[in-house]
Amino acid sequence: MQSDPPFRLARTPSTESTSAAGAYAGTHTGAVDACCTPTDAELRSPHRRARLSDLDSHLHCSVIGTCLSTNELRKLVPKFTDLDRQHATDLEIHHAAVELAIEGGAGAKALQKALDARYSGAVRRFDAAKNPEALLALWKEALRSGDIPPAYWALMTHPEAIMGVRQAAFGDLHMLSHLVGAANRADIRRLVALEEENAALKDKIERQQDKLHELTTERDASLRQLSTQVAELSAKAERRPDTSEAGLEAEVQALREALVARDERLAIHTSRRETAEQRALDEQRHAHGLSQRLDDTIAMLNVVQAECNALEQALVAQGSEQGSEAGSKTAELTNLSGKRVVYVGGRPGSNAALRQLVESAGGDFIVHDGGIEDRKGMFAAALPRADIVVFPVDCIDHDSMNLLKRVCDRHQVDYHPVRTASVASFVELMTRLGRAASQSSSQSSQSGTPPASRFCLRHG
Repeated sequence: MQSDPPFRLARTPSTESTSAAGAYAGTHTGAVDACCTPTDAELRSPHRRARLSDLDSHLHCSVIGTCLSTNELRKLVPKFTDLDRQHATDLEIHHAAVELAIEGGAGAKALQKALDARYSGAVRRFDAAKNPEALLALWKEALRSGDIPPAYWALMTHPEAIMGVRQAAFGDLHMLSHLVGAANRADIRRLVALEEENAALKDKIERQQDKLHELTTERDASLRQLSTQVAELSAKAERRPDTSEAGLEAEVQALREALVARDERLAIHTSRRETAEQRALDEQRHAHGLSQRLDDTIAMLNVVQAECNALEQALVAQGSEQGSEAGSKTAELTNLSGKRVVYVGGRPGSNAALRQLVESAGGDFIVHDGGIEDRKGMFAAALPRADIVVFPVDCIDHDSMNLLKRVCDRHQVDYHPVRTASVASFVELMTRLGRAASQSSSQSSQSGTPPASRFCLRHG
């Protein structure tokens, strides 16, 4: 079963069905919601470009994440929110920027100004497009050249950007994100090769520096020796006035020529040493960048490895217990016995597997799609009765996540975000919560202190 895309395709009027942009929007044959149907002003506004706050709220996440870097957002977002610029995570900064864009206040104007200033050249280039077909052709050209962020911003705010054109660009950008994930393994191999090359270059530079040091020492010794010879010859000339002046001048000239040759050789070696030092500095900066990328990659690999280990242990335990007489509860998920788990968002295929795991552990599993088909108002009825609320950050929109957090805080319900909508992320979270609960219960039993009550004087 294939899940729906994280955006709604709106069918444009029949007059656009023959256009290049209509080819993208016309593929969706379902009913069109009134709130998602583009108006005439959205389809064509030749007098001005669209503002960031004018865009559909489902497009803000892709525009902010693609067209503005995390460093730029860290400088801009804290001015309009209470987030700490140093301690806030990248995800919190991104969510706050999307919320500012949706609100349309001073924060949205600041984001709009930053985007227009950064991509003014692309906006002027896209102004040459006078119809949706020409606009879509410029976008395809930007895809081929790899210059995605400027083209994406210029297209989304263009007066001729109808709903079909914007959805086409959004779909192309969504598929590019999948290609980036597939390139991680190749990046790691290239990183290892670059580290080996960097180590070899460092060894070579050290050998060159040692050689230059030896040459410099040899040159200094030669200069001292020549200076001593010149002083001795000068003293001899003073003591023997009858010495031939022509012979002395010839000897002095030879010594001067030798000094000039030594100076030229010294200049050559000095230039080589400076070049080698500059190259070493460049290699050190490059190695530092590679080290940071390696740390990020290792952190991601550790997270994925933990998820895979948790899933493997759960599957092995489930397979071994299904053949025993004790029952079919999964050992790693015994903490879910008798508990109600509400899962918001996710994909239909993985949600079915999660339901089977929770129910096999003796728990109750309830799924809410975050507002695609289920009403968001059902949060108020489903979440207060839950023991644990889980939502994947990659398969839930920002509005549903904010509403979920408010309802859970109001009713004192634990909520936990997971990295992806995969079964492995869910099993790793449940295993970690089970271990934490076991440690807490053992500490409480040893100290004789009863666990804290979850009763709230205000909400019950």
